[in-house]
Amino acid sequence: MQPNNFTTEFFGIGIQNGKTPENLGVLWRTAQNMGASFIFTIGNRYANQASDTHNAVKSLPYFHYETFEDFYKHLPKGCRIVGVEKTEKAVQLESFKHPKRCVYLLGAEDHGLSNQAIEKSHFLVQFPSEKSLNVAVAGSIILYDRGRNKPKI
Repeated sequence: MQPNNFTTEFFGIGIQNGKTPENLGVLWRTAQNMGASFIFTIGNRYANQASDTHNAVKSLPYFHYETFEDFYKHLPKGCRIVGVEKTEKAVQLESFKHPKRCVYLLGAEDHGLSNQAIEKSHFLVQFPSEKSLNVAVAGSIILYDRGRNKPKI
């Protein structure tokens, strides 16, 4: 019998209806550096741009979904959605225990996540800030927090 090389821990990160390709490029580079398994977008498409200076497009899988329904239908089995949104239901990132298998879903700065995405998220997290953060910055903070030695569920 051959050994099973399947990992029980993986994560991806993506943006719903992102405004600019530059934000995706910065998030892509951070995702590659922080050990993400893949990156994705829902809605607006990715275009090559200068902020992907590490050429992460060649080393980190990218998926695009036209709609949230399409994204939700294609989630890997057992994968949890962690929505990043300032809502009353969201927990503070500092106390959040990251799932072993998940996707982090961020919304654009001007609209945030759709109501459907918020409702379908298994977890909602937020930062202790007065105003919304740039989506690439918010994603980088999430990935940094995941990389800390916090227990995962």
